[in-house]
Amino acid sequence: MNILESQREMRSAFLGGFAGQLVSGMIWLIAAALGNWISPGVGMVALFFGSMGIFPLTQLGVRLMGRPGKVSPENKLWGLGPQVAFTVPLNFLLVGAATLYRETWFFPAAMIAIGSHYLPFITLYGMKLFGVLAALLVVAGAGLAMYGPEVFSLGGWLTGVILITFAFAGRAVVLREESHANS
Repeated sequence: MNILESQREMRSAFLGGFAGQLVSGMIWLIAAALGNWISPGVGMVALFFGSMGIFPLTQLGVRLMGRPGKVSPENKLWGLGPQVAFTVPLNFLLVGAATLYRETWFFPAAMIAIGSHYLPFITLYGMKLFGVLAALLVVAGAGLAMYGPEVFSLGGWLTGVILITFAFAGRAVVLREESHANS
């Protein structure tokens, strides 16, 4: 199986990352709401621990949509997924350091960590759309931290909306590709 076939299989199995980004976007929105209406600390905890549920919830979502949620044993890209996922908790050490300096930097710093984690998705799925998502999150996170208002949950709201928007964009790309392949 060559890389293009592997990427096509990943896109199809996970519908272009649709369920994962949808789940992730919803977790970010919940964390932003909790950080806004209860306390910043509760929002931080919700994002950190909620993110641990992304993969199992993604698997559930993908299977409910009739997708396999896995690829063939010949697909060597499968191992890249967990490697990419484990960069997030490691990068949260930096998010924590930024937050100790300024609490309102929590979501912007997390945006940068999550945005950079999407760069390998370009290779994993063979979709340049993930490069746009990565750049948008990194630039928006840095911009909010440096020039944004001192509003704790703003980055959480923004990221939730961006992730959900890109979930539907990636889904559309894959459905269009599959439609053309079947016609």
